[in-house]
Amino acid sequence: MSLQNTPGAHVAMNEVGDETIGALLARRARVHPDETYCTFKGECITFRLLDRRVNQMATLLKAQGLARGDRVAVMLPGHPEHLYLIFALARLGMVRVPINVHLIGAPLEHLLTELDPKVLVADGAYRAALDGLAARLPPILWRNGADGEFDAFATCVEDDAATDVRADDIIALSPSSGTTGAPKGVLKTDRHLRAGPLAVLRLTEARPGDVFLFWEALHHGSGVAVAIAALIGRFQLAMLERFSASRFWDDARQHKATHIHYLGSVLPMLLKQPESTQDRQHGVRIAWGGGCPSHIWQEFSERFGVTMREGYGLSELITFVTANVDGTPGSIGKPLSYYDIALLDDNGAPVAAGDKGEVAVRAHDARLGFLGYFRNPQAEADARRGELFMTGDLAHADAQGNLFYAGRKKDMLRRRGINIAAWDVESVFAEHEAIAEVALVGVPSDLGEDELKLFVRVREGVQIEPLELIRWSSSRLPYFQIPRYIEFIESFPKTPTQRIQKKELSRQVAGVWDVADTDFRPAKR
Repeated sequence: MSLQNTPGAHVAMNEVGDETIGALLARRARVHPDETYCTFKGECITFRLLDRRVNQMATLLKAQGLARGDRVAVMLPGHPEHLYLIFALARLGMVRVPINVHLIGAPLEHLLTELDPKVLVADGAYRAALDGLAARLPPILWRNGADGEFDAFATCVEDDAATDVRADDIIALSPSSGTTGAPKGVLKTDRHLRAGPLAVLRLTEARPGDVFLFWEALHHGSGVAVAIAALIGRFQLAMLERFSASRFWDDARQHKATHIHYLGSVLPMLLKQPESTQDRQHGVRIAWGGGCPSHIWQEFSERFGVTMREGYGLSELITFVTANVDGTPGSIGKPLSYYDIALLDDNGAPVAAGDKGEVAVRAHDARLGFLGYFRNPQAEADARRGELFMTGDLAHADAQGNLFYAGRKKDMLRRRGINIAAWDVESVFAEHEAIAEVALVGVPSDLGEDELKLFVRVREGVQIEPLELIRWSSSRLPYFQIPRYIEFIESFPKTPTQRIQKKELSRQVAGVWDVADTDFRPAKR
């Protein structure tokens, strides 16, 4: 089904202008110097102070011999100093290479090798992970290091020299999600990095005086988008060191938050917390993000008294490509007016109304489209089909043009001659009260197709037998979608967006619970 010509099928957006992030920051410091940009551990960071610290950080970077266009890898925790570095790199036109601070071993080595930074800025807390790598590393500027070189940035004079950074200069390499293959460096311009925040502002309806509880990791694009959105929209960030489900609503109350952000498993984690008479005693109006299962939408909204706002985006484009601004439960909404979206079958033809198809995106302005992968022309070519970027994600649409996410195309399995979407099976099992998270993968069968193996993480303090789950599912799934194998798991490997990394899940079945060893036989209906 093609949506591009459907009336009312787009969410109106403002134009993404040419004023760069660095120029915007300088203007904020000049026009609104005493407004609060961010708070952290009792410290109030105004636009004036933010601008000063960014300019001092710029002096430090230049002292390292770095210049416009140089790639700088960043491996830092959530802290205002990380923000100063992000903005300084943008102002100087250097290319930020964000590194997930939780990476170790081969995945960490892959990014540092493939994205080839000239310098790595890293916190001393990650020294052991970096020292354990076999690859030759770039020079490292240590935060909390023995020489104190990074830590002395606030003693530097301000570098406020004019820069010639332009809106369409590449200033970041954003690692792709890596759910099915090795992460690739996505080319990002200053314009890209401002378009995503404009979508955040449209989705959240944030205004000056609002407060966002800011827990997001800054190695992830959504965290950076929120930081830039606060610069554009003049709302405040209440920055936390880390996400804590048990303290979340206390933090929201303490900081007078009006907006909370979620990714992946965040909402189920908050719902798992003990119910309290204070569940609605807060000032939060809107919970916004991506990855809210439809069965959780209403439960979360009713328990905590918030309005849900859902969108869909991906590393290769901007933070959000679609936005659900009318509250249709479970929907990722409609495309922003920057884009057209079509749902296509394997032959590139639009699917029938209501059917699932691959999400294909065309940017109205090529400057907001997919710009390519760093030094990976083959992967770039594989992702394009003419003007379309093929996302690899599946969705279907209702009669009003609302889109509903339906999993990854590569998660399509074939069993007994029938195609099965992993998302369909996972969505059913996710509704079971004992289950916190699930993931379905295909494993080899004697017949040459897939057998279904379900990984299950149960809720804390809950026990359930595999056969009980299978019997429960038999009235909810057709026989060919009922898993053969079930393996319980304590935690799932995750991407920075909290998506389960299925490539890390074992396909071994030796010793795994097997429905074939029981007397259960699903009825064919």
